[in-house]
Amino acid sequence: MEPLDALALATSTFVPVLDQVGPDRLSATTPCDEWDVQELLGHMVVGAQMTVALLDGASLDEAKSFWGQEFGDDVVDVCREELAVHLDRFQVVTDWEAPVHHVVGDIPAAQLLGFRIGDLTLHAWDLATALGVDDGIPDDLAAVVFAQLEPMAPFIGEIGVFGSGPSGTVGADAPVKTRLLDLSGRRP
Repeated sequence: MEPLDALALATSTFVPVLDQVGPDRLSATTPCDEWDVQELLGHMVVGAQMTVALLDGASLDEAKSFWGQEFGDDVVDVCREELAVHLDRFQVVTDWEAPVHHVVGDIPAAQLLGFRIGDLTLHAWDLATALGVDDGIPDDLAAVVFAQLEPMAPFIGEIGVFGSGPSGTVGADAPVKTRLLDLSGRRP
């Protein structure tokens, strides 16, 4: 699957779950220990805003200026809007090797795209789990994200953003989505 197609698919997977968030669910707990639904959506908004800024040449300090925003009860609408802007901005990238000044260091725009595909996919599961609804993650999207993360399996639990990493109980013959969730510290 082409990376831009994967981003479009990840976005079209996340948004239907987002559309199921009502005001009464914003305080629901998520599998992400530090976030309720509102905070998870705030993370998605800030990630989209930072991505657009980075692709537009922002410095790391400029990109960090998005951190700490609060979106209140409008977070669902803001998230939907920022994800659309984010998707549109990636569509016009012409130099995938151009460096962006991400918090992990200077990386090519192509790697930033991969980060966003993974973020949307994994957080679709987190959000769906918090709401008790289907995540809708298709196998081909799960396979793309699994292929990105699998080389980090030996140390992914030490990074600090994927929980404890793989449980060691999911076999190589398990469905790809199950392997992805387990690799990323999620326990379905």
